[in-house]
Amino acid sequence: MAEVTRVPLQPIAKGSLTKLWLAVILAVALAGGLAWAAVPAGVSVEEVRAGTGDVAKVGDVVFIEYTGKLPDGTVFDESQPLPFPPGVLPDGTPFLLEEGQVIDGFFEGLQQVRKGGKYVITIPADKGYGAEPPPTSPIPPNSDLVFEVEVIDLMSRADAERRVQAAQQIMQMQMQQQQEQQAGEAPAGPPPPQ
Repeated sequence: MAEVTRVPLQPIAKGSLTKLWLAVILAVALAGGLAWAAVPAGVSVEEVRAGTGDVAKVGDVVFIEYTGKLPDGTVFDESQPLPFPPGVLPDGTPFLLEEGQVIDGFFEGLQQVRKGGKYVITIPADKGYGAEPPPTSPIPPNSDLVFEVEVIDLMSRADAERRVQAAQQIMQMQMQQQQEQQAGEAPAGPPPPQ
């Protein structure tokens, strides 16, 4: 029969087990903190005034009044009135909520807004213009962006396109009327020689 060799166990020093567990907890916390720090900050949407309408969804056209700022408060963009007759389209600047139509951070942020609401959307540089902002813009490379946004209206893309076509037709008719009026007011020409 084989003989088993016995190894005597030494007693664990008082407090060693506690120190071991504290070291394990510290290592896990440190690893978690490093992992959290490595993940870029996401898009932040702060609600200033709650909206009461629908939530914007992919495929919608979102009409907003907005001001785009750098973190130091410098304004780099603002909404402009549309060149269409009043009443055909809602006030505000229209944005088609589809990937590739706006910067990634704005695409993400606009999916969290409601009609009638007012928001501050903060976009980290990696979801904005990153290292290559538009050539003529005052946005420096790798800058975060802050947008103050008021959601005026939401509508389907088809409805927005139909309204734009109607507005274009109205504008064409107005131009034709102006041209006809100008042609009627023009002098008939020089008087005949005598």
